[in-house]
Amino acid sequence: MSYWLCITTEENWKVIKQKNVWGVPERYKNTIAKVKLGDKLLIYLKQERDKEQIKEPRIVAVYEAISEVFKDSKRIFKSPPNMGNEVFPLRIKLKPIKIFSTPVDFKSLIPKLKFIKNKKKWTGHLMGKAMREIPEEDYNLIMSVAE
Repeated sequence: MSYWLCITTEENWKVIKQKNVWGVPERYKNTIAKVKLGDKLLIYLKQERDKEQIKEPRIVAVYEAISEVFKDSKRIFKSPPNMGNEVFPLRIKLKPIKIFSTPVDFKSLIPKLKFIKNKKKWTGHLMGKAMREIPEEDYNLIMSVAE
């Protein structure tokens, strides 16, 4: 079994929650192709600015992959401003395992996360990615602080 950090926005998190589906752009086909049935996907919300308030990066839920990757070009996800007209056509059906009542603060975990080698420039481990595999140890750490 593999563990994945799925990087998304607040807006697309609502879609994931409502439709139980994860999607990525075509250019991530090699990454999403590695996801197998039963893999665990943690939903990571990027830092976003909401008017004057900054919402810090956080992990809001864990899902299980319950389908192979399939292609669907129906527009359900909102494309971030810098991505043009992206529809995230490569998708996986999900089953919610746990939606955290309190999101897990990501920054407080950085010192303990194994997949983040450079603790000072930690954003580089997530920048420009839709998802990335993380070690089981990191998954267990995140789950241990989740409510």
